[in-house]
Amino acid sequence: MRSSFRQLGIIKAMGWAEPVYAHIPLIHGADGAKLSKRHGAMGVDAYRDALGMLPEAVNNYLLRLGWGHGDEEIISREQAIEWFDLSGVGRSPSRFDIKKLENLNGHYIREADPARLAGLVAERMEPLDGDAAAERLARLTAIMPALQPRAKTVLELVEGAAFLFATRPIPVDEAAAKLLDGAARDLLKTVADRLRPLPEWTLEGIETVVRTVAEDAGLGLGKVAQPLRAALTGRTTSPGIFDVLYHLGRDETLGRLDDQAQG
Repeated sequence: MRSSFRQLGIIKAMGWAEPVYAHIPLIHGADGAKLSKRHGAMGVDAYRDALGMLPEAVNNYLLRLGWGHGDEEIISREQAIEWFDLSGVGRSPSRFDIKKLENLNGHYIREADPARLAGLVAERMEPLDGDAAAERLARLTAIMPALQPRAKTVLELVEGAAFLFATRPIPVDEAAAKLLDGAARDLLKTVADRLRPLPEWTLEGIETVVRTVAEDAGLGLGKVAQPLRAALTGRTTSPGIFDVLYHLGRDETLGRLDDQAQG
């Protein structure tokens, strides 16, 4: 506001036509206080690099801070260009909420092309060359549809895909280790023995085997999926267990199950 008055003085002195000024509202933190670093105030590149946000999500969110078009929340750049009008700019300060940005980013991740996301994930992993890089990118692209529904940021995609490339014997975190008791290891051996002779490594075939093992043991699917997830990813969270088995491939799946079954 202060600079506008200074500029206007210069413009009048030069005899130029006076522009029409418009001001957008201030942006506060979610608590109503002046926006600061603790609220998420940082350079735009940090939202991409440090937080794993997609540019279209940041554009959409910033656009909606102080401006609106009816009840529309998801607004593409093309729609914004078409719809923008100063009459839609509010007068009250807007509140920056990082959780809302994350939720919006999750929408754009679910809608994004898997190959594009695979490239973004690969950029955050250890550099590879030639065939190794191409193979990793292909595997990331293949599993991305299984990761997208659960992720809100690119960082979460990186974390979710990490199990694919872990080296045996894979590290198992404390929570996952608690699921791998004696009974669970016996169950893992049974699953491995049933999976080993599968003629083809397909999602349908894998699901049939795992469900049959659960039924034969008188267990719900979750009671089998939990130790399987722990053994195959080293964690208690992952994509759907059938996707985990399928995308790891036969040899790696059986190797990891054998590692844990033997203790």
